[in-house]
Amino acid sequence: MTKFLIIDDDTQICLFLSKLIQRMGYEADAAHTVRDGLEACRSDDCDIVLLDLELPDGTGLSILPDLLKAPSSPEVIIITGTGNIQGAELAFKYGAWDFVPKPLNLDEVKLTIARALQYRNEKQSVKKPRLLSREGIVGESPQMKACLEQVAQAAVTETAVLITGETGAGKELIAQTIHRNSKRAKGRFAVVDCASLPESLIESALFGHEKGAFTGATASRQGLIKQAEGGTLFLDEVGELPPSMQKTFLRVLQEHQFRPVGGLVEMHSDFRLIAATNRDLDTMVKDGEFRKDLLYRLRSIPIHVPPLKERFSDIRLIVTYHLEKNAEFTSSSQKGCSAEFFQMLLSYDWPGNVRELINALDYSLAIAGEAPTLYPIHLPAQVRLPTLKGQLNDESAESANDQSSMLQQETLPPIREFRDTMVQAMEKEYLLELMRRTSGSIKPACEVSGLSESRLHALLKKYNIPRFRKTSP
Repeated sequence: MTKFLIIDDDTQICLFLSKLIQRMGYEADAAHTVRDGLEACRSDDCDIVLLDLELPDGTGLSILPDLLKAPSSPEVIIITGTGNIQGAELAFKYGAWDFVPKPLNLDEVKLTIARALQYRNEKQSVKKPRLLSREGIVGESPQMKACLEQVAQAAVTETAVLITGETGAGKELIAQTIHRNSKRAKGRFAVVDCASLPESLIESALFGHEKGAFTGATASRQGLIKQAEGGTLFLDEVGELPPSMQKTFLRVLQEHQFRPVGGLVEMHSDFRLIAATNRDLDTMVKDGEFRKDLLYRLRSIPIHVPPLKERFSDIRLIVTYHLEKNAEFTSSSQKGCSAEFFQMLLSYDWPGNVRELINALDYSLAIAGEAPTLYPIHLPAQVRLPTLKGQLNDESAESANDQSSMLQQETLPPIREFRDTMVQAMEKEYLLELMRRTSGSIKPACEVSGLSESRLHALLKKYNIPRFRKTSP
């Protein structure tokens, strides 16, 4: 039986829609808050969700991605006031099926529901499991599964793909996966790094050149576009493509025809294009830095690679996979990881994404040597320090709170007791800063502070202060 879920705080609208849906021969349940709606969708199979954008405890947009990722993958129809068209537009970008404006029109609601049901039935009747070869891509988080579903869809087409995401998120790996799962898998995966090629050389790299076309062209050379014949041309960091090349490359995309530098005859290449960027191309279009028509050609199928900070649940899987590969490559026993090691990995925000995580693991493996288990001491300093600074800041805050609370007591403490507490707090803060500035080196710390080594050691022990030893990156 087809099931509907209505999420709206207006009980009259819920009643109106419920009766309509029941007359159409389907079941309908209602929820009146963001929390209850999300819980209902997750706990029961639901085919269609009618979602109001304005709810007592939040907006419908806040739960739309979670609704779409529910076990039954329902179609979502937005119910919105006529003044909330911007919200409906954003909902479309998330993947909503359609929207119905308030006040509700009976015929319009029935037609929208009927079309959504027809679409859902057709989609389910032809839906087949997609078997994706995803070598090197590790992750089972909802964000990564959604991304891989898009990858699987793109792999069975010939349409241009634009992959977006932060540096180090794995955009090239996603592009390789699309190529490897496509009918062009036996062809070449030709990579053009638009960020590293000088403007004077990018035309020659793409189109090739004839002998004598320019100084140093001692022989004819085939360009990457021709090398991608029957395969995939991957434009990495396409946002760095010089403006002078954008118009030229647009024609290549349209005609699949190009002329080598210094050549007289146009050549043809049957390639499939995948591009990637970490830049906001829409903003670049507004600023006149990127051609709008080229962006439309590149972004036939958009795929966004989620940053690592949005899929922390994948970190343990990535670490295990990498340690297994390392053990296989070095023909050695696989190293284990302490609970503290994993905790520190999960406490870091990974601005460099998966690439930074892999580099940190390689560093840890090198530092650990023959040790069978990885501990936080094996991690690079930049991964360890944010957690340590947080702990130290917490301690400073606690000291300040202790001092403030002494003055707020009903009975003031003796001035000597208050002064001793204040002096100890300032003394500890001074020693923390001293250790930071001298990187934990005792001799320079003594020179700066004027303390003897024995006195400094005693104070560090008294306040339980670490020495902040430097670790080579």
